[in-house]
Amino acid sequence: MSRVVTVHYTVEEDPDGGFSAAASLRPGSIAVGEGETREEAVNDLREALSVLIQESGIPDELAVEVA
Repeated sequence: MSRVVTVHYTVEEDPDGGFSAAASLRPGSIAVGEGETREEAVNDLREALSVLIQESGIPDELAVEVA
């Protein structure tokens, strides 16, 4: 069974070149990706998140509608 998990992330440009992307699934459970470009960093983060989810499980989700 597959499931899509939506994860918010941040991307920062390194002053010395390259990019890093980071996301937290839950407190103390962080994944980081790096790359020469923003896209490479996000793709690396996607792979890191996949491994992290396999190790720690799918995070709880909550959808909130704001009017």
